Amino acid sequence: MTDSWERARQVLVSAGLPPDGLVDRSPLTGGTYNTVEDLRLVDGSRYVLKIPPPETVPGLRHESRLLVSEAEFYRAAGTVGVPAPSVVAVGDGHLLMTACPGAPWDDSTTGAERALLRAELGGLVARLHQVTGSAFGYPSGALGPLAPDWRTAFTAMLDAVLDDAVRYDAWLPVPVDEVARTLRAAYDALDAVTVPQLVHFDLWDGNILVDRSAGAPRVGGLIDGERMFWGDPVADFVSLALLGDIRDDAEFLTGYQEAGGQVEFDSATCRRLALYRAYLYLIMLTETVPRAVGEERVRWTREVVGPALTAALADL
Repeated sequence: MTDSWERARQVLVSAGLPPDGLVDRSPLTGGTYNTVEDLRLVDGSRYVLKIPPPETVPGLRHESRLLVSEAEFYRAAGTVGVPAPSVVAVGDGHLLMTACPGAPWDDSTTGAERALLRAELGGLVARLHQVTGSAFGYPSGALGPLAPDWRTAFTAMLDAVLDDAVRYDAWLPVPVDEVARTLRAAYDALDAVTVPQLVHFDLWDGNILVDRSAGAPRVGGLIDGERMFWGDPVADFVSLALLGDIRDDAEFLTGYQEAGGQVEFDSATCRRLALYRAYLYLIMLTETVPRAVGEERVRWTREVVGPALTAALADL
């Protein structure tokens, strides 16, 4: 009996599930932080178990207690009928959830299928953005308690990743002090956000499951909600068009607006969007150090994400 099997059985016990029913466990790949396992029980049911790395493993400041945020996202998504895992049990060292149907979105979809899926996704994201919180920021408390206003919350998020960049001596295409000055000059744009809304902030294709079990592909689930925060819904458009421009995604925006999502890409909104782009790209560049990624990944990040950060700063 390996330690991993025993750990999985103990989590099942804590969730009120029969530990002797566990017949298979296999790793799920694609993530870069938590250990993720697919658990199969003798009755055919499937669960996903997430285990965070030990506290001694280096990471970014906002990455503390990520599973608290992830559980918060799934509970919130469930209130508006968005397909996502259901939380079964959560503790300091684990998150057990139901498994959603489908596989991560890949290049196998046809152009017609992609158009339908993007429209469906737009509607689902609009429903997510209907969920509001009591205050702004990361519910994990990694950067302190939730803030009463968005400027306070988001500037703390930016300050944290800039501190991380300095602490890890991360490569940036622009000196960190210059990055900070450019960002701070645009902070006034954040004051337009007055309602804390549910933001996933990591909705790239790999975190969108496509289910083909009924024939035509549908969105089977939105997963990996560990980066969620309460804030400006415009921030979700960064990962939804990763390294691109959501304004070019007509199908998504149509689905979003038809489901009640409201967005107008005026100058003020575009300034905020540039701030959120800069935030994500700072994370992507900085995390290569504590993740100790290989040379090929470092090269790609510098050659692709570096210019994207420069462009976001130029847009400010």
